[in-house]
Formats: sequence, structure tokens, C-alpha cells
Amino acid sequence: MNRAGMVYLVGAGPGDAQLLTLRGAELLRRADVVIADSLVNPALARLAPVHAEIVRRSPDGPPSQAEINQLLVARAQAGKRVVRLKGGDPYLFGRGGEEAEYLAAAGIPFEVVPGVSALTAVPASAGIPLTHRTLASTLTVVTGHEDPAKPGRGVDWSLLARTPGTKVVLMGTERLEGIAAILIAAGQSAATPVVVTQSGTTGQQRSIEGTLGDIAKRVKAAGLVAPTVIVIGEVVGLRGKLNWSETRPLFGQRIVVTRARDQAGALSDLLRERGAGVIEVPCIKIAPPSERTPFVEALAGLGSYDWLIFTSANGVTLFFDYFFKAFDDVRALGAVRLAAVGPATAAKLQALHLKVDLVPGEYVAPKIAKALAAYESVENLRILLLRAEVANPELPRLLEDLGAIVDDVACYRTVADTEDWNGAAARLRAEGADWVTFASGSAARHFNERFDLKRLKARYAGLRLASIGPETTKVIKKLGFEPDAEARPHTMEGLVAALERAIAKDRR
Repeated sequence: MNRAGMVYLVGAGPGDAQLLTLRGAELLRRADVVIADSLVNPALARLAPVHAEIVRRSPDGPPSQAEINQLLVARAQAGKRVVRLKGGDPYLFGRGGEEAEYLAAAGIPFEVVPGVSALTAVPASAGIPLTHRTLASTLTVVTGHEDPAKPGRGVDWSLLARTPGTKVVLMGTERLEGIAAILIAAGQSAATPVVVTQSGTTGQQRSIEGTLGDIAKRVKAAGLVAPTVIVIGEVVGLRGKLNWSETRPLFGQRIVVTRARDQAGALSDLLRERGAGVIEVPCIKIAPPSERTPFVEALAGLGSYDWLIFTSANGVTLFFDYFFKAFDDVRALGAVRLAAVGPATAAKLQALHLKVDLVPGEYVAPKIAKALAAYESVENLRILLLRAEVANPELPRLLEDLGAIVDDVACYRTVADTEDWNGAAARLRAEGADWVTFASGSAARHFNERFDLKRLKARYAGLRLASIGPETTKVIKKLGFEPDAEARPHTMEGLVAALERAIAKDRR
């Protein structure tokens, strides 16, 4: 018998994935089915389990609202935990109330999880406090979805014109000219400050300022389209000194992250914090090595090694996954010393309460070999090099030249990820980007196989490439391209800093 299903109507926030509530994130991590509106940030799907069914509402139409209602009921009746992601807050101009009514009528248990609404988040992101002790003590919110000139309209625009304080119009882009005209006709000053913000809280945020008398013309000239939030009132004048979001170093940049789906978050979050619009297009997945015998033999002979060298966090994760299946005590490692290439790799080992004996200052083969030789003579020492199945042969050769006995063993391999689980690949092809970031050579190779970099760069002339370090840069060059930015140090933070330097140079 199936367990009882449940539907969660979750407010997904105004666009910025980091504005999802803790309760929303918790439910996504336990979801069997995720049904998302078209304006929900696709990056949120990353929080769902890999087995979860992801259903996005296409801007082109289907599934319709009626089909979504039926889908919610059907999946819940099948015993599924269903997370319904609604833009902003589900009960504020989001049809959440209608969906809750439908579930109640069908006898489906549900929970409503409030979300951060565009009503408050977008003006804040544009540098506008909706209330202010000296400028506005009242706030009026209306939908601009209906024609303000139609008879029997739901919004009394004449009353609104006479109401003091700040006015916020949601979903009013297409009717902005009519809304402005009817407010002026009803007595509101044409000089009243107005700001219209498109795609607020995201890296694509754009704001146009004007007055009630000219804002429609300005918005049309700028080409702003839905979704927008319209703020009318004296508080708009504070934007000049409170506009924190649009001054961030990566604001307005569309940046592609190509890391594996379960590893993209760290880089994506760093980029978003600096104002970028992030497009997550995972191009690789981590898989066990195709031939496991050498790795099994290395595990069985761990006691014979003097050093274990890990060249990536992936290597640490996969090695210890297998290690703890074979041994139930970390002391089975014996007296072996540990080297980690890069701080992220070292952090993975330290999380297991293991001391890292050596972290080379630079993460290229000659520097690694030199650092190890400086630590101690490696002549006749046995070294187990744990890394990807396809890796640069330079490091084991250099160690052997120093007299070491090296076993170069693959503990994982990278394979292509071609699934467009969040719709980002389609958007990249349709809209392009400013930057593509590569945190490994394998990501660069698989991205090129999937998208044809030459063709993509020809279509979007401004597209540029960023590399995490020299090894990745070598692969990019073999593909026929020169990176426009390279991280130094060769970390995620270094990659973001390299992007900031390149963009700052462009803006000077």
C-alpha cells in the first residue's frame, strides 16, 4: 500500500535562489516530485534528490493551470511528496489560494510555506525602502494585470491616486501607460517619482527611473518586459544613495558554471553574491573507474605506501567511499603521509579529521613534485597517486625521475552529463552568455562536445572563457581557444577574482 501523499505549496522567492526559505529548502531535499512555475529560478532544482521528478511550467503554455491541479492530486494520490514551487509567495497574486482550494476539495493534505515576495524583495534590491518615516507611512499593493480603463474593474484607481504613501504595482508592465494616465487623470502629480525594475533580485535585474508622466515612454525605449515591479512614490528618490545591488562587481554578467550538478553550488553562490546571473549547465558527472582492479589492489596494499597524493576533492570523496566499505577504522591507513593538491582537497581530508602533511603552494605538476622533494627525499619511497582516470601523465613521471616508486591509480572518472535537468542548456543556446567557467579540463572537453564552442562563440561574439588554472588552460588551448581569464590562486575564489579583474578592466 502506498504511503499517504502530501503537497507543499512553497514560495520560491522573487528570483534569487538564495532567498528561498529554510523550510522550502528542507522540503525540496526530501521531494519526490517538484512542480515549478516558469519564473522560478531553475537552480533551485539542484536541491532536490537526483531521483526526483522535475516538472517545469513552460512559458509557452502547457502544462495549463488545470493540468497542474490534476498533476498535484495524481502525484499525491500515488503517495508522493510533492513540492509545488510558486514564484514569490504562493498566496500573493500567485494562484496559491486556488490550488489550495483544489487540493482541499480532492481531500489531499497540504502545507503552505510562505515565500519572500517580489513585492518587498525587488524594491529592496533596487535600492528602494517601501516605507520611510519621513516619506511614506502607508503602502498600497495592486495588481496591474487588468485594464485600468475597463468598466467594473477590481481596482479603484481613482481612490488609489488619492491614497498617500508608496504604491506598488505587480504584473503591470503591459498596462503601464494606461495605469499612469488614469492615476494622473485622477489627481496624482505627473512629477511623482517612479521606478520600474525587471527581473529583480537576479543577475539580469534592470531598473528604469522616471516620473508618472514619462515612465511608460522610458520603459518602452529601454525594452523592459515582464516580470517587473513598479514602485510609485517619494521613496524612489532614495535609490540614488541606497542602490547596493546594481553596483556589485559582477552585476549584469551572465556566467555559465559547468561543474557537476552536486558540486556547482559553491561557485554559483560566490558568483551570485557578487551580482552575477548564473547559468548552471553541468557537463560532467563523477563515476567509478571503468577498471576497478588496480584500485582494489591498492586498497589491499595500503600499508606498503609512504605517501597518498590526492589531486582533487573528488578523489578524496571516491577513495574514502571505497575505503570505508573495505575497512571500518580509519587507522587502517597506517602511518602513511597525506598530500593534497589545493585547499579544497585539503579541506575534504581535514573534514575526516585527517592531518594533511603537504599542500603545495601551486597546483601544477612541477611545483607539486618540487614541494614533495623539499619536504623529504622521495627516493625509493612508495607513492600512491589517487586521481581521475584520464589525467596528465606529467606528475607521475616527474616523481619517478626523483626516484619515487609511483602507482598512478584511478579512483574515479568523469563522464559527460548531457541531461538538461533545469532547462539551462536550452537557455544558453537561445540567449547566450558573457562567460563560461571551467574548473577542470574534463568539463572543458565535454562542454565543447555538447555545445561546439567554435559555433557558440561565433553566434555570441562576446562570449569569453575563464579557466581555474594552468592544467585546465592546457585543455582549452588544445580545443583551439585562449582563456580570457585564469584563476590565481587556482581555487573557486581565485576564479571569481579573475572574473572580477577582467570585468573591471572592461569597465574602465
